[in-house]
Amino acid sequence: MGTTRPEPLAELLDAIRQSASAARALGPLQEEVVAAISERLPQYNWVGFYMLDPDDPEMLVLGPFAGEPTPHVRIPVDRGICGAAVASRATIVVDDVNADPRYLSCSIKTRSEIVVPIFVDGKVAGEIDIDSHQPAAFADADRAFLEEVARIVGHYIAISQT
Repeated sequence: MGTTRPEPLAELLDAIRQSASAARALGPLQEEVVAAISERLPQYNWVGFYMLDPDDPEMLVLGPFAGEPTPHVRIPVDRGICGAAVASRATIVVDDVNADPRYLSCSIKTRSEIVVPIFVDGKVAGEIDIDSHQPAAFADADRAFLEEVARIVGHYIAISQT
């Protein structure tokens, strides 16, 4: 069961919204989001962005992240839980990564994962990927929080393209 309380999540969302309103580019915004989430939510052991490669929409490319380095800097959209989130166009929560054959192992410490697609103009542009060393670490509040973070980032991308 996730242990995140809604009040700190609301405060963190406010900080992320402020970062998005002041951001001058996507990379620095993503870096701020990753830093804010990883600093304030220590039960999230790996926090990162994967974005679709503009030259190869069948490939996710690792963006800013916090946590241990991963060997998965490029993930085909037909592989892993990250690829499954793109294909299904939906958030995927895995309570036990060892029981999910889609899981691409990054760390033997990881026990659960949540991947939330980022939409821009109705199309998946990337995703937020979070790992935890705790099994079943992500509650409904975590899901709602991360889906709102994805909306904020997606909105930022959409308005920055105009």
